Amino acid sequence: MKEEHKPAESFLRVGVESGGCSGLSYKMSFDTQLSPDDKVFEDKGIKIVVDKKSFLYLIGTELEYSGGLNGKGFAFSNPNANRTCSCGESFAV
Repeated sequence: MKEEHKPAESFLRVGVESGGCSGLSYKMSFDTQLSPDDKVFEDKGIKIVVDKKSFLYLIGTELEYSGGLNGKGFAFSNPNANRTCSCGESFAV
């Protein structure tokens, strides 16, 4: 958030949308507006928000950031996924 000069009240919004090679894909963005049905979590000082519909697909999911030699990025470990694509950005339930 600091690198992209986002306001201090920004949070990470994580969700699910139709698409990707497995049927559903993860989406992430920075946001500042909460909706009444949002689920709010905090980990290591970072606020993470999930909309109600996406939450059903993401229950129990772990989101990890890696800055290793294979590149920077987030990896989703979703126990609800029956199938994932090789890139790890889409899944099916």
